[in-house]
Formats: sequence, structure tokens, C-alpha cells
Amino acid sequence: MRAVIQRVSKAEVRIDGEVSGAIDRGLMILLGVEQDDSSEDATWLARKTSELRIFSDADGLMNLSLTDVRGNALVVSQFTLHAKYKKGKRPSFIRAARPEQAIPLYEQFIVELEQYIEQKVETGKFGADMQIELINDGPMTLILDTKNKE
Repeated sequence: MRAVIQRVSKAEVRIDGEVSGAIDRGLMILLGVEQDDSSEDATWLARKTSELRIFSDADGLMNLSLTDVRGNALVVSQFTLHAKYKKGKRPSFIRAARPEQAIPLYEQFIVELEQYIEQKVETGKFGADMQIELINDGPMTLILDTKNKE
């Protein structure tokens, strides 16, 4: 699994002009599921995301996690995170998991993240054409990959 995580002061996702999910202070998470991903990947990524110390404390140091600040999370599926682009000019998405595999792992990630942060996670709709608007706070953007746990 691969996630692009942005610390935001607010974010929202729209589908057909209607707001599907919206948050204030927290994390905007674009989540991609790969063919080789498993339940263990979803668990690791949810825990790691909730524990990342990327919010400022009273001294302005990044010492607080999403859980610590009681921040919100917005998760949007993003199969293009697994694009291959070495050859040619058109990206290939062959490594991205098919919906029958990806949807359960996407949903597991959301459920587990909700358990870690002890609140509802806002979402888009898997496979939908979505528009995202956000204010990146910092900016602070990280990429986490369960196949490359640096």
C-alpha cells in the first residue's frame, strides 16, 4: 500500500458537485492498493499514519500525532499511486490492485484508522471521479509505502 499524507488545515472531496467528505485540521490521505498488498499492510499503514508525529507542540516542534491533536482524517482511493512510467509516455497501472482486492483493503484501512484515532474518518467513494480541495499546512507532505518502510 502506498499513501500520500498531507497535513491540512482543511480539506474536502466532491463527487458530482456534492461534498462526500470534509475535514478541518488533520490529514488528507491518498491511498493506493497494490496487487501484492495484504491485511497486514493495511494494519501497519493505519497504525503508522495515526502515530506520525507531524503536528506542532506548544514549542513549535513536530512532536504530536493525529491522535494527540484529535485531528480529523480524509481518505481518498488513488490507484494512480502505483503507476509505472518507465517506458513510453502513458502510465501503466498494472500493479494497482483490482477493485475486488483493493476495496476490502481500502475499507480495512479506514476502519483501523478510525479505531486508532477514535473518531470517524471522512472518505471519498472508491472508483469515483472526485475533486479534492485542500489547504496543505506547512506544507507537510509524506509518502508512506508498506513495501519500503524507511
